[in-house]
Amino acid sequence: MTDLFAARTQMALSLGFHIVFAVAGMAMPILMVMAEAMWLRTADAGWRQLARLQAKATAVLFAVGAVSGTVLSFELGLLWPGFMAFAGPIVGLPFALEGYAFFLEAIFLGVYLYGWDRVSPKLHLLAGVGVAACGMLSGAFVVTVNAWMNAPTGFTLLDGALVDVAPWQAMMNPMAPSQVVHMLLAANVSVGFAVAGVHAVGLWRRPTATLHRRALALALLLGGSSAIVQPFSGHLSGEAVAHTQPVKLAAMEGQFTTERDAPLRIGGWPDEARRETPWAIEIPYALSILAHGDPHAEVLGLEAFPEEDWPPVAVVHLAFQVMIGIGTLLALVSVGVAGVTAWRREVPTSRPVLALLMLCAPLGVVALEAGWVVTEVGRQPWIIQGVMRTSEAVTPVQGLSATLVGYALIYLVLAVVVVRLLAALAAAVDGEGGAR
Repeated sequence: MTDLFAARTQMALSLGFHIVFAVAGMAMPILMVMAEAMWLRTADAGWRQLARLQAKATAVLFAVGAVSGTVLSFELGLLWPGFMAFAGPIVGLPFALEGYAFFLEAIFLGVYLYGWDRVSPKLHLLAGVGVAACGMLSGAFVVTVNAWMNAPTGFTLLDGALVDVAPWQAMMNPMAPSQVVHMLLAANVSVGFAVAGVHAVGLWRRPTATLHRRALALALLLGGSSAIVQPFSGHLSGEAVAHTQPVKLAAMEGQFTTERDAPLRIGGWPDEARRETPWAIEIPYALSILAHGDPHAEVLGLEAFPEEDWPPVAVVHLAFQVMIGIGTLLALVSVGVAGVTAWRREVPTSRPVLALLMLCAPLGVVALEAGWVVTEVGRQPWIIQGVMRTSEAVTPVQGLSATLVGYALIYLVLAVVVVRLLAALAAAVDGEGGAR
């Protein structure tokens, strides 16, 4: 195993693990605030019980996210010293702002967890709003760094040296707006459907469980509404990729030749040797429209770029298809559930609906991971698009295979512990009046 491959694999493992807890820290506080707001509005103690249980789940996920996030911060310096030496002066600002947001989130979460019956209800609710807001800000600041890696701005290179560094301009790079919005919505979708699936299981076992029914309604409101909006966000992200990373767009779509009237491909498997994507369903003109808003616009193919600058086409295309497919499915499910809810004036909890929600529960997380594969693998072989190759940034330290195995074992243990804790909290819903 080469050091570059080991470093990339270790970083991918850490990112893939951490992102689950990162999005939980962004979306779970919204659910607990919604539940507490319902308690303050109705004075029904069941909503208070639900808010407290959701707060406990948030605390567990926040703690593991803090640990895995700290590991990632160390890995950036240990595995990618070339990147940090170059990019540190440019992207240090959003990293610092993320640290402040995380610090404030921890303070607000402490007040929320230990402030029940110690501070006024309104102040307690405001603390929860602070947790949710800081969680979203923390995620947004980190995403601007990744967006900068995709569309680097805010600096000038003069004889290989950085000059005219503008951190604010770097943070507000061309990819930042669309990528931040897309990520925040993805957090709501993945967490919303995962939580809905958990409570769908509870209702399957105990159809009269009031807390499960209420939790399901809140989760679908958050995840479903975000899933319906997400395709529009994805369209904006696609347009931004078309302008800033056309080679990534070509890999996403399996587009080998430059052409006008470019079709959108559904499915298929890119064949780099033959320069084509067989077995794909092609929708005429659709890619030109989605990328440039013009059915006759020219879309650059992979052949317009040196082959050494191509990302792994098949991997990127497959991950993109998974993300798009799941996103479309969850949007359709959300529209259907919303329509039935509006018609019946209550969230549907029939057996077929609960079974569908249970099947959808992990799909948001799968789409989330696939989206990050598109973002990260689609940028290869660059760690900073067009500026620094990944091979130029990797550490010269040998023996990374051993640390890769060590981190994998740590993450496995943490995953088992988290699953057991969350399972116990889900079971507690019934134990604290779930059938009222």
